[in-house]
Amino acid sequence: MRLADFDYTLPDELVAQRPVSPRDASRLLVVRRETGTIEHRVFREIGEYLRAGDTLVVNDTRVLPARLRGRRLPGGGAAEVFLLRPSADRSWEALVRPGRRLRRGAVVEVGQSGVRIEIGERLADGRRAVRALDGMDLLDVLREAGEVPLPPYIHTPIADPGDYQTVYARADGAIAAPTAGLHFTTELMAGLRAQGIAIVTLTLHVGLGTFQRVAADDVREHRMDAEHYTITPSAAEAICARRGRVIAVGTSTVRALETAAAGGGAISATSGWTDLFIYPGFGFRLVEGMVTNFHLPRTTLLMLVSAFAGRELILRAYEEAIRRQYRFYSFGDAMLIV
Repeated sequence: MRLADFDYTLPDELVAQRPVSPRDASRLLVVRRETGTIEHRVFREIGEYLRAGDTLVVNDTRVLPARLRGRRLPGGGAAEVFLLRPSADRSWEALVRPGRRLRRGAVVEVGQSGVRIEIGERLADGRRAVRALDGMDLLDVLREAGEVPLPPYIHTPIADPGDYQTVYARADGAIAAPTAGLHFTTELMAGLRAQGIAIVTLTLHVGLGTFQRVAADDVREHRMDAEHYTITPSAAEAICARRGRVIAVGTSTVRALETAAAGGGAISATSGWTDLFIYPGFGFRLVEGMVTNFHLPRTTLLMLVSAFAGRELILRAYEEAIRRQYRFYSFGDAMLIV
């Protein structure tokens, strides 16, 4: 299974730069796995493809304002610290720029109050350990001085950082949004509940693992970076008591559910780290439907949806979406696979 098997060409103008308003006015491409048929709808019509008794599982992670811009001390040159996740000793793993000039012991000053962040040892995959010199919690530093990080293919600043959060975001910890959930409004979710569809939340903090570049030509050699997830007792109980299908909103939700169900189709409350890599040939134990966005070529995200619906069907659906001028990636349109 080669990396080139998951490639396609996308015109630049189809990369969405702004979210649709209202959120549920985005387009929805519906793929039926059994028949291979493709339908074109609007996202607010998703309830027509769900049934009373189905359980919609969403990821309630909240994107941290993880990017800190500052200046190097001494000298004053521009610097950036991108916090990834906390460590047990109150330090954080981070990406820093300019990496070559920020050696161990270097200091970056950020925020109006001049919080000083010390650059520590080198870690795996180009990461660094960092900590606040005055003992301040770096989460508090983010709340004061951080910026919500947008993917590099979005070149237009957003007026409202809330546009890059789901309406049900609750648990701080992600460095990127679970973008399949960006299409839901509170009104749409209320309508789905009234239709008899259960909505259950879990948490997976989207990290570098989701976006890590696949370098191996044989994709089976790729190793995912671990991300932290939590399934509460009430969520596990609701999923086990379901009367219909499990419909996962987003690839992060799929990975959390399939990790927790690794011992079989049952699921129980759990919390931990997952490095589950889903690619064609994977046997799904729990997920029976999926809401997702359109993903970049040669990525683990595209491989996951290809595992669920078949590579040929997914690539045909992408060709159809391109032909019909769908909007792609984080702020783009959605796909429902049933």
